[in-house]
Amino acid sequence: MIRASHAAAPRPLSTRARILSAILAVACVGLAVVGGVTFLVQRDRVLSEVDARLKAQVGSLETVASPAPAVSPNDSATTATEKLSTDDFSSVSDYLHAVVARLVPAQNEGSVAVIDGRARYRPSTLSGFDLSQNTQLITRAVAETARAHGTVIGTADTSQGALRYIAIPVTMSGDPESGLYIRAINLDAELSPVTASITTYGIAAVVMLAAIGLVGWFVAGRLLSPIRRLHETADAITLTDLGARIPAEGNDDISAMTRTVNSMLDRLESSVDVQRQLLDDVRHELKTPITIVRGHLELMDAADATDVDETRQLGIAELDRMTRLVDDIDLLAAVEGDQYTMVDIALDRLTARIGGMVAVIPGHTWTIESTGSGVIHGDEDRLLQAWLALADNAAKYSPPGAPIELGSSIDEHRARLWVRDHGPGIPPDMRRRVFRRFDRAGGKRSIGGSGLGLAIVEAIAKAHDGACTITDSPGGGATFSIELPRHPMVVPTPVRADSVTRREEAS
Repeated sequence: MIRASHAAAPRPLSTRARILSAILAVACVGLAVVGGVTFLVQRDRVLSEVDARLKAQVGSLETVASPAPAVSPNDSATTATEKLSTDDFSSVSDYLHAVVARLVPAQNEGSVAVIDGRARYRPSTLSGFDLSQNTQLITRAVAETARAHGTVIGTADTSQGALRYIAIPVTMSGDPESGLYIRAINLDAELSPVTASITTYGIAAVVMLAAIGLVGWFVAGRLLSPIRRLHETADAITLTDLGARIPAEGNDDISAMTRTVNSMLDRLESSVDVQRQLLDDVRHELKTPITIVRGHLELMDAADATDVDETRQLGIAELDRMTRLVDDIDLLAAVEGDQYTMVDIALDRLTARIGGMVAVIPGHTWTIESTGSGVIHGDEDRLLQAWLALADNAAKYSPPGAPIELGSSIDEHRARLWVRDHGPGIPPDMRRRVFRRFDRAGGKRSIGGSGLGLAIVEAIAKAHDGACTITDSPGGGATFSIELPRHPMVVPTPVRADSVTRREEAS
């Protein structure tokens, strides 16, 4: 028989249960501390009152055994003082008999007079309890007063319960008998109200914990519901369906996390859409040259040298076009995925650099019409790349020999880099499409290229939190502009231009 080598892993405790457990643990500790402190304070108060009663009730006794007070090993209380003269009594026995008769114990109290170690007198009216039969207490009191040579106060656990007692030795000159007066209070009975209060407190605490647990369970569930919805949404998301979102309500941390996750899902969906669109576009763009080359190869007459040479030249041209297409796709992926080096850039110096670069492009007269003076924040190499791409695009679509102007401007809020051509222009309804991958304005502007140049420019502008715009040029043509904020947001991963464009068009 084959047995499982490992036992099934225990199911982890849910976050809701852990939060509730922590709340109940803190509540238990708090209630226990409050109850314990309350009990100790009340108990000490009762014990202080008991000691005060013992001392007050024997205040009229005279301790003649020793002038110095003594202390029991169990307590730090002092002996009672004497105010009743013993001159009126002829013996210790008579004196203690009068004391026992005069000091009648109250409820929960008891007293006894001991002569030579044996109980001799007890109160005739017992409103409290009888100590005369408590040999355990009497023996202890006799031994402690003998060691202390004076009055002692202590606590003893006896068959009658926990007793707080005071023992006062009494002797008289000429009387060989040794007397002892013992007064005791039942601590169990005195502490019973405190015990009852603590018991009530304990029951109330248990009920309170149950209420906290019940309310906390529902509150924790409500607070954690966004996380549960997040879990359910994450389970429901697939590559074919990235549209699920979590409803965000409130302004707490969990709601902020929900909005962050929704934003992440938006970016993820946008990225997947861009990849799908790119694959579709690449498949479409590559299909045409492959079809052309294959068709010419199938129709080529191998015996005709001229036909072979023409087919060869056509195949090389199509392969070169595919090579440029792949290079532009790689460049677009680079500008969309790279980390940009954002620094402060002097706009006049940037304008001078682009002027020197475009001057070598043949067939046109290049002019720097305006130069902005100020500082912008961005990646200088990428901005030059985008600006140069606009200049190259203007050169393609302008008639040979036509002038092309460039310039820059800056104000309090934004900077503008522009290129003005004098070609056929772009209709207003086509001005957003030209920035999409493999999309051209059509008509007279259908000139060779991969169709990715302006998409690359748009991606660089978006990475700088900017935008590309197209306006009409005076006298005909189009003016392409890159508009950049003076202080753009830091975007670690550039926003993909095609996704933003499609959303704008959809809205």
